[in-house]
Amino acid sequence: MASIPVLRVLPLGFPWETVDPFLFCVHHDDAYPKGNAALGPDASLAGRNIGQDFAGKDGWRMYHGDEVPGFPQHPHRGFETVTVVRNGFIDHSDSLGARARFGRGDTQWLTAGKGIVHAEMFPLLHRDKPNPVELFQIWLNLPSGSKFADPHFSMFWRDQVPVVHLKDSEGRASDVTLIAGAFGEVTPPSPPPNSWASGAQAAVAIWTLRMDAGAKMTLPGHTDMFSGNAPTVNRTLYFFRGESVRVGDQAFEQHVAIQVRSDHDIELVAGPDGCELLMLQGRPIGERVVQYGPFVMNAQAEIEQAFADYRRTKFGGWPWPKDGPVHGDAPERFAVNIDGSEERPLP
Repeated sequence: MASIPVLRVLPLGFPWETVDPFLFCVHHDDAYPKGNAALGPDASLAGRNIGQDFAGKDGWRMYHGDEVPGFPQHPHRGFETVTVVRNGFIDHSDSLGARARFGRGDTQWLTAGKGIVHAEMFPLLHRDKPNPVELFQIWLNLPSGSKFADPHFSMFWRDQVPVVHLKDSEGRASDVTLIAGAFGEVTPPSPPPNSWASGAQAAVAIWTLRMDAGAKMTLPGHTDMFSGNAPTVNRTLYFFRGESVRVGDQAFEQHVAIQVRSDHDIELVAGPDGCELLMLQGRPIGERVVQYGPFVMNAQAEIEQAFADYRRTKFGGWPWPKDGPVHGDAPERFAVNIDGSEERPLP
């Protein structure tokens, strides 16, 4: 009897459920209106729980922002954030003096390591038209030996992120965007040096898949060069857009998370209006996880130490005049790194 590629099916909540080595995944998709002079929404905020606005009134949220949507200063320790911005912009500022504006296909990969404070704000730059924002934020755990690594962030600008273009026998297209993990001979930028994803044995892959109506593609199985007693590689498909999709011989007509066998080639078939999926794959770290809010460690004593360190050092302090700074009203993307070096993407 043939092995069944689908192992488990879960509803998509807020956030999405993940498995080791991933800790968290959220899909932000907000239909923001025109912006105002402060780069916030040119709309009334009446009826919103400002500071904790997650209800989605009128199709958008302020989250923890009070003037500009987003997430004002907050600390992290012990893991990484991978922020994939599909539409709109994010303004990053942190306790080590780095800042960036990125979006429209860019990804920021931030290793929090021993501790960083950062803000992630969503500036609404267009004052004459709506400002939709769509992004994934993914939390990837760090193994115990890397939890106290120096903080670091890498920008994967849109022009550096490869897209594999496929066509089926009927000419219908599928696109696979590679944030991490190779697809055939196509390889994305390297993850930060202390990331779990930086080792080939970790088999970390973060891909987004977009398929035309009725398109077929084969999701290649992972060939494990590190067999023996090592744990298997986890692979989850998040079906988040479209009417339906077929995964192997199972059809799905609801937006769900589908955990599949990573060692199988699996045929995907899009429904009548096409579909989009996010794939998260990786070998489990296999260590105890103790989490309290923004701190992810291996023992309760380490969580207590994280709080003590944060109270004492503020992970470098906060050099910005606001808790949620934004970087002007020009749409140019840029990054000023922790070492002061500056980078800008191609237009």
